[in-house]
Amino acid sequence: MRTIKLSACLQVISLVIFFLTTGLLVWAVFSSSFQNGGFSNTKKQPEIVKKAPSKGSGYPPVFAYWISGARGDNRRILRLVKAVYHPRNRYLLHLDASSTSWERNKLALSVLSEREFRAFGNVDIVGKAYPVNQMGSSAIAAVLHAAAVLLKINKDWDWLITLSASDYPIVSQDDLLHVFSPLPRNLNFVRHTNSIGWIESQRINQIVIDPNLYMEANTPIIQVRENRQTPPDAFKIFTGSPWLILSRPFMEYCVHGWDNLPRKLLMYFSNVVFPLETYFQTILCNSPDFRNTTVNSDLRYALWDTPPQLEPLFLGKSHYAEMVSSGAAFARGFREGDPVLEKVDRYILMRPMDGVVPGKWCLDPSPIESTDGSQEDSCSSWGDIDTIEPGPSAEKLQNLVSKLVAEKVQCGQCNLR
Repeated sequence: MRTIKLSACLQVISLVIFFLTTGLLVWAVFSSSFQNGGFSNTKKQPEIVKKAPSKGSGYPPVFAYWISGARGDNRRILRLVKAVYHPRNRYLLHLDASSTSWERNKLALSVLSEREFRAFGNVDIVGKAYPVNQMGSSAIAAVLHAAAVLLKINKDWDWLITLSASDYPIVSQDDLLHVFSPLPRNLNFVRHTNSIGWIESQRINQIVIDPNLYMEANTPIIQVRENRQTPPDAFKIFTGSPWLILSRPFMEYCVHGWDNLPRKLLMYFSNVVFPLETYFQTILCNSPDFRNTTVNSDLRYALWDTPPQLEPLFLGKSHYAEMVSSGAAFARGFREGDPVLEKVDRYILMRPMDGVVPGKWCLDPSPIESTDGSQEDSCSSWGDIDTIEPGPSAEKLQNLVSKLVAEKVQCGQCNLR
C-alpha cells in the first residue's frame, strides 16, 4: 500500500509539472520541421497563401480541431481532417505513443503532400508522441496540451472541437460555420448533468493511477483498493460526454487558470477513472464566470448498447437515415473504410475521392496530375476564405442548435437534476 501511495504522489507531481509547463512548452510539429528541410515533397509545390481569416462582426467563426488517434489510425486521421477541412480553421493532429514512428512520419508526409494544407499552413502535427489512456488523467492532459499549443500557434480561433479517428462529420464545414456564425462566442457545447448515480461509487470514489503521465509507452491504469468520499461542499461534480466543443475564453481559463478552480479540480480528477467525462463539466458548472455559457449537447450522434458499454456501437449504412435526420454535426464511431463514409462523402459533404470538401475558397475543384502521374482532386486556384455557402444539412443543424440554445436561455445555469 505504501508503494501505491508513493506512486499516487508521483503521479500528482507529474501532472502538476505537465500542467504548469503545457502553456509554455510547445512540442515540435512535423509540419514545421519537414518544411524546414527534413523531407522533400514529391508533388508540385503550390502557391503559399496562408491568408488569415477575417474576424469580427459579419464574419464566420474559426474552429480549432484537436484530432487524436492511436496505432493504425494514420489513414483515418488523414481522411477525417480532409472531411472537416476549411482554410479558416486550425488543425492539430496527434498519434499517441502506441503508434509507430513510421506511422507518424507517414501522416506528416501525407499532410505535406496536400496542396491545400501547404498553401494555407493551418494543419500541424504533434511531433513528439506521448501515451494517452482515455480512462485516465492523461486524456485531460492531452486536451490541455492541445489547447495550449493551439493558443501558442494562433489564438484567433473561437471554439475547440475534439475528435477521434473513429469520428466523422455529417455536415460540411460551411454548414457548421454558418450555424455558429450568429452565436455568442462564449458558448460551450458539452453534455452535462449532476445526476451522477452509479458513477459516484464506481468511478468518482474509486481511486486510480494513470502511469501514462510518467511512462513513455501506453500503459493500463492502476486501480487502488482504497476508495474516497465525494467532496461534501468544496464543489459539485458534473458528468457527461468526453467529446467537447469548448470556447476559447474557457480554454484560456483552463490553461492559464487565473483562479484556483481549474488547478484544484485537475488535482482531484487526476485519480478518477474516465475524468474526461467530468473534468470540464465540473469546471464549467462550478465557475461563476462560465456556468451560464453551457449548452447541454456535444452535437454528436451515437448509438449505445443496453446496458451502455465503454464505446458506442459502430455505425453503418442501416443507421444513415437516422444519423442524417438527427441534425448532429458529427457522428461516431465508424470502422475504417466503412461504405457509409463514402455515402456521407457523396451525398452530404460532396467531397471528391481523396480530396477536401469544396467551397467558395476553392475555385474550380478538378482532378490534376501530380508529378508521379497519379490523379488527385484539388483546387486550380484559391477563392475567398471568408465566404461560406451552406448546404441542405445546415437547416437541420440550425434547428437543433436553436432549440438547444433556447433551452439554455430558459433553464439558465448548468443543468441541475
